[in-house]
Amino acid sequence: MKNKYKNKNGVDIISEERSRQIIEERFTYENDDKYEGESLAICGAIYAMPAKLRDYWSDTELPMNWVWDAKWWKPTPEDRIRELAKAGALIAAEIDRLLRVKD
Repeated sequence: MKNKYKNKNGVDIISEERSRQIIEERFTYENDDKYEGESLAICGAIYAMPAKLRDYWSDTELPMNWVWDAKWWKPTPEDRIRELAKAGALIAAEIDRLLRVKD
């Protein structure tokens, strides 16, 4: 299998994921500004947790503290780098949102 991460570093991979979120998922800055309660960071932190440490609700496949609709929970435990890229991109989005709030 081809290594899709070859010659990339973590910052590049996170940046690519953030760009994908904006372009493909349409999560623009205006969309991000609607999130309150630091939900971007919360969901990023959940993706950052190793799968074996995520606690799931007993009646769903959602991790505890997941604050968004179930359709947005898209784990990729077979590709840990991808999960960490999602985490980093969500945390970057939260940082950007907080910076805009300060301005």
